[in-house]
Amino acid sequence: MRRRVVSLAVLSVLLCSVGHAALRGGCGRVDITPPLGITLIGSKGQPSDAVMDELYAKALVLNDGANTVAILSADLLYTPLEEITEPVRDIVESKTGIPGQHVMVCATHTHSGPEVFTRSKVPREGRLPAEQIDRSYLKVLADKMATSVLLAHRTMRDVRIGAAIGRLPELVYNRRPTNADGQVEMAFTVPPEVAATRKIVRRPDGQVRTTFTFPNEGKQLSFGPIDPDVFVLRMEDIDGNLVGSLTDFGCHPVCVYPYESTAISADYPGHATRVVEQAEGGTALFALGLAGNAVPWQRGVEPCRQMGKALGGEALRRLQRIATRDDVTLQSLCREVSFPTKEAAPGDDSTAKSITTEIQVLRLGDVYVLGLPGEVLVEVGLEIKKRAEVENLLIVTLANDAIGYVCHAQAYEEGGYEPTSGTDLAKGAGEIMVDQALALIEDINRLTGDATVLGSLGP
Repeated sequence: MRRRVVSLAVLSVLLCSVGHAALRGGCGRVDITPPLGITLIGSKGQPSDAVMDELYAKALVLNDGANTVAILSADLLYTPLEEITEPVRDIVESKTGIPGQHVMVCATHTHSGPEVFTRSKVPREGRLPAEQIDRSYLKVLADKMATSVLLAHRTMRDVRIGAAIGRLPELVYNRRPTNADGQVEMAFTVPPEVAATRKIVRRPDGQVRTTFTFPNEGKQLSFGPIDPDVFVLRMEDIDGNLVGSLTDFGCHPVCVYPYESTAISADYPGHATRVVEQAEGGTALFALGLAGNAVPWQRGVEPCRQMGKALGGEALRRLQRIATRDDVTLQSLCREVSFPTKEAAPGDDSTAKSITTEIQVLRLGDVYVLGLPGEVLVEVGLEIKKRAEVENLLIVTLANDAIGYVCHAQAYEEGGYEPTSGTDLAKGAGEIMVDQALALIEDINRLTGDATVLGSLGP
């Protein structure tokens, strides 16, 4: 079944013609741990030989009497539109009636999960050849992911929801520092003696940066911004018991990778969600925030546990004091977006001139869940946050598709991994994403008469 994009006019009529009813919601989970022997994203072609922790697909479904929306988070590197998102949406729509365009499918981006995608929209370098992909697992995977939504839909009850924002700047840094010439010197990791110099800086413009010095190398690097926000959504039953939660944070899940390259793991998001579930109950989902160029301060198996406990602890802290409500209207909009690609080398006709994908926004009362495809650099997402003028804006990256890194224009001048071998998108892709995201938010605001004036993106 091909994607169907509901027009703004039709959706507006549907929303306005139905009265408000009690909010209902539910959560579901399904184990999607692959069999041992399957190739992992970071195993460089080697078969997996251990399960450090299980992988899950978890879903949160809400219904306001007129519309139903679902958020599905899976412990995977990607959820490509054609290979994962559309098949999952088709199953969900046929089994529950929830429109496919009301379902957001996202990946936690663990680098210790299965390699099962042809990934046609990301650079070819490093991909597993299509003939080596376990297609049988891919089919089972889509069925299991959809089942998590079916379970959530089946167990819906009267609920209330609310949100809060915490902060954890000490866990993450921007891996694209620049030298005195303004060129990026990639810092995927920092040595212990450099990590010990960590300092959190809040600039006058509000940007937060984690900085380091290099005492033994005699060089100074300027570190870019991070997004320290921990966005937490709470869904509770009428007695105040936690039914489900969603924690959104921007940092690459690469603590385990590459130290245990053949071990299956959900990385730090798995630890964080377990902390919430063990202490508070319910089903805890994780969504990846602005993580395109953001990585953990420390890596390894023990730092992975520590980071997960810290994130889970911050989520628990915020969950305790969230004010919830049930008079919530639900809305969903999707927009098809095309990004131009770089010019192909002479004689290479395998690269399309553009990449077509989608962006999505769910509105849960005064909470906006903006789903962006690809690995979005921090600078791009912060520009959206700054200009959207929305207090409760939760940005989910790697939502519904995988399109490589989405970089701001300056990144192409600075060099480094993300704008070069990390993406096929041409310069200007980040600015297109900002404009399209702001337009989509304005569209969904217009449905209820809440349109805001959003300035155009400057040069």
